[in-house]
Amino acid sequence: MKIKSGLTLAVLVVVFVLPSVPPANAGEVAGVFAQGRTRLSVTGGTGYAFGENYFVFGVGASYFVLDGLSAGLDLEWWSGADPGIFKVSPSLQYVFYQIPSVKPYIGAFYRRSYIDGFNDLNSGGARAGVYIPAGKNTHIGVGMVYESYFGCDKATYDSCTSTYPELSVTVAF
Repeated sequence: MKIKSGLTLAVLVVVFVLPSVPPANAGEVAGVFAQGRTRLSVTGGTGYAFGENYFVFGVGASYFVLDGLSAGLDLEWWSGADPGIFKVSPSLQYVFYQIPSVKPYIGAFYRRSYIDGFNDLNSGGARAGVYIPAGKNTHIGVGMVYESYFGCDKATYDSCTSTYPELSVTVAF
């Protein structure tokens, strides 16, 4: 008798309660990558330029103008060697938030590099990678970047393109 009443209760829940649960809207599916959300990031690592090794520290912020699509600004300081380098990078990025576990991303950027004792250097590039959830509003980003320098003088610079890995910690609110 208890099994029959339990089964009846389960059927009533399915028939009457489940249809009243509203489906998730786009913002709920997009989560931290939803329109109107803000993302803050911190990056760190090493870089190599002018025959010197640098410690690279960066901060950034972006705003999701649409679900998954953000416009942002990142700043980088290269320290520990000469010449000093400071970089400013506006960017666009799209996060494929619809994928349930990791969140692949692609992006493009323009960069202005200020190098002590040298003319400013402009570049453009693309990035791709994945965000791995690390908490409710936190993701670890792992990816690759390709960058090409405009008007690059090969007599001054070792290379006019570069490809490098990136690692970031992103917090959205």
